[in-house]
Amino acid sequence: MSEYILEMNDISKEFTGVKALSNVNFKVEKGEIHCLIGENGAGKSTLMKVLSGVYPYGTYQGDIVFEGEIQQFNKISDSVKAGIGIIYQELALFPDLTVYENIFVGNEVKNGLFVDWNQTIAEANKMLEKVKLSVTPETLIKDLGVGKQQLVEIAKALSKDVKLLILDEPTAALNEDDSENLLELLTELKNQGISCIMISHKLKEVISIADKATVIRDGRTICTLDSSKGEISEAVIIKNMVGREINDIYPKRINKAIGERVLELSNWSAYDTQLGRHVVKDVNLHLKKGEIIGIAGLMGSGRTELALSIFGNPKAYKVQGELMLDGAVKKIKHPSDAIKAGIAYVTEDRKGDGLFLIQDIKNNVSIAYLKGISTNGVINPNEEVKAATEYKDSLYIKASSLEQMVGNLSGGNQQKVSLGKWLFTEPKILILDEPTRGIDVGAKFEIYTIMNQLISEGMSIIMISSELGEILGMSDRVYVMAESEIKGELSMEDATQEKIMELATQ
Repeated sequence: MSEYILEMNDISKEFTGVKALSNVNFKVEKGEIHCLIGENGAGKSTLMKVLSGVYPYGTYQGDIVFEGEIQQFNKISDSVKAGIGIIYQELALFPDLTVYENIFVGNEVKNGLFVDWNQTIAEANKMLEKVKLSVTPETLIKDLGVGKQQLVEIAKALSKDVKLLILDEPTAALNEDDSENLLELLTELKNQGISCIMISHKLKEVISIADKATVIRDGRTICTLDSSKGEISEAVIIKNMVGREINDIYPKRINKAIGERVLELSNWSAYDTQLGRHVVKDVNLHLKKGEIIGIAGLMGSGRTELALSIFGNPKAYKVQGELMLDGAVKKIKHPSDAIKAGIAYVTEDRKGDGLFLIQDIKNNVSIAYLKGISTNGVINPNEEVKAATEYKDSLYIKASSLEQMVGNLSGGNQQKVSLGKWLFTEPKILILDEPTRGIDVGAKFEIYTIMNQLISEGMSIIMISSELGEILGMSDRVYVMAESEIKGELSMEDATQEKIMELATQ
């Protein structure tokens, strides 16, 4: 029997003439955590879709060898039966069903022809113990946080006697505590003999947990690094991922020139009538021309709610306080008012709120400012193409054409389209909510470089981020939020990860 639980040999896959994978070789040993890393669009997800049967046998070239036998998976259920479980970044749970129903959906515990609900609940409890999740099986999924939902997904996979567990960006939407708990669980599963493949852009996680790490670039296998040989380091990973060294992940700004205040909030509050509580309380902050301020804080601290309350209040909070733009009091009651006033907001959820995934690049770029491509209320297709071309080129969006569906782009390129959409409105103030969530280090560097360029041209940026390195690496000043309030303001001379976390946990 092979020491490898999985061997993917010379895997190639094409989409209408575009080679997504070219003779990729990928091997996973039994009982190891193997990280699969690479830039967005490198081919990681395509390779996993080949493995899981999303792309059936016959639509790719090469062999999948699982537990020593060549496999021909024609659908996802074939790979599940073999013992392969995959958990995607967008969780596949039913929010209005219970935990136990979600764990065993499609895999029901039956007594004859009927579902044995008592036994189902008992088995669900066993799965919950395995993933160390302290909730009752009767709890509705919608009543759980994202971190606990992630554990339910793993419990669901374990209920099917999984031997190889694949996790695609499992900590992308988790806070630091939930991320740490999940990584500890993966180590425990490894000790129980379950092999894991983890796709992640968070290099610190890769370094901390991976036994081996395989780098894919442009649809090809670049290298496999072994932690036992000391080969897994940030510098080595980055060099192999992007094909060049990035000595400073956070590019330095040249000719930093910070001007007068462009935005000021005084005693700013937002009350959510549905939740029955304040989501923003008595916030005082200011933003200067040519400045990046970072908004740090744990999930649920009120950062996104603050951004939404500034950007025309689309959630219809009860807002109080004073907002000043360029020294004058301004009433902004709708996102259209914010756009007219020169404020743009790039959402943290680009797939859910930021983009039309079934539309092409040019439609997405122009949608927030149709006035800019219209004459007498009629859209000029030539102007739309001109605008989209400008942002495709200036933001280095990798796509076959302007007609490419945004849903088919990599995460980093989707984020650039979302950014282009709002830059087309010609804002003075740009709010970036988790600007690099779920994108690789090469794309992050490009986003940071674009931010610096915008600042040098006189724009001002509010950046919300859960990554403390990003906050410290890109900001001129930092505001820290907790429990819907600003707990402190730090200059970059005083800001440290420890100080930020101390304020964030008050």
